[in-house]
Amino acid sequence: MGPVVTVRRALVSVYDKTGLVPFVERLVAAGVEVVSSGGTAAVLTEAGIPVTMVRSVTGSPEMLGGRVKTLHPAIHAGILADVGDPTHLDDLARHGIEPFQLVVG
Repeated sequence: MGPVVTVRRALVSVYDKTGLVPFVERLVAAGVEVVSSGGTAAVLTEAGIPVTMVRSVTGSPEMLGGRVKTLHPAIHAGILADVGDPTHLDDLARHGIEPFQLVVG
């Protein structure tokens, strides 16, 4: 088994929203920041769950009818960074990017 990771930030963007609200409620109750987009964010917001919109992280609107929303360095670097690598942490800090510990898609 690998190391235990504390989840502080999650990217949540799903097609099938079955069971989504109770799952994300538990994340938020545990202190996790939820970053979401489009229809997923709408469902969560309607349920009273606080979300950070992807567009506020990327500075870009959704495009092509919602098909392009998370394809951005501010998202991908946050997902792909090896937080055990100081050079990755330096890159994130230099660009003002926070890492994601969880992706729900």
